[in-house]
Amino acid sequence: MKNIAFAVLLLLVGAAAGAGLHALAAQKAEPGGYIVEHDADIAKDEPGTHNGGGMTIGYSFFSKVPKLRLVFRKRAFHPGSGVGPHEQKEDEIYYVLSGRGTMTLDGKTVDVTPGTAVLTRTGSSHSLKQVGSEDLVVLINYEVEPK
Repeated sequence: MKNIAFAVLLLLVGAAAGAGLHALAAQKAEPGGYIVEHDADIAKDEPGTHNGGGMTIGYSFFSKVPKLRLVFRKRAFHPGSGVGPHEQKEDEIYYVLSGRGTMTLDGKTVDVTPGTAVLTRTGSSHSLKQVGSEDLVVLINYEVEPK
C-alpha cells in the first residue's frame, strides 16, 4: 500500500510540475518595441573624424536611444576626406557599401571596396582615406557603455 501511495504522490507531483512548465511556456514575453530611422532625418555634415580632414555626411542611427550599447553609423566620405590615425579603444567593424578607400591597419595599407568588411580590434591602430571621385560610404559598428 505504501508503494501505491508513493507512486500516486509521484504522479501528482509530476503532473503539477508539467502543468507549471506548460504555463511558463505559454506565457508571451513582453514586446521590446522598435525604432525606425531614415538617412534623411539624421544626416549631418561633419568633418572627417579623428582629424582625418575633408567633409563627410554622418548618420548616427539610434544615438538618442537610452541604454543602447550598440553604435550603428553610416558615413559618406567626400573626395579627400577620411578618418585620421588613432588607437582603437573597442572592437569596431567597418563595412564598405560604395566607393573606394585605403585603410592603414597597424601600419599596413589595404584597399577597401564595396563588400569589404574590416574588424579593428582593441589596441590596434587604423586610419581610412577616401580615394577616387565617388564618395566612400561605410557602415561602422561598435559597442559603448550605455547612457
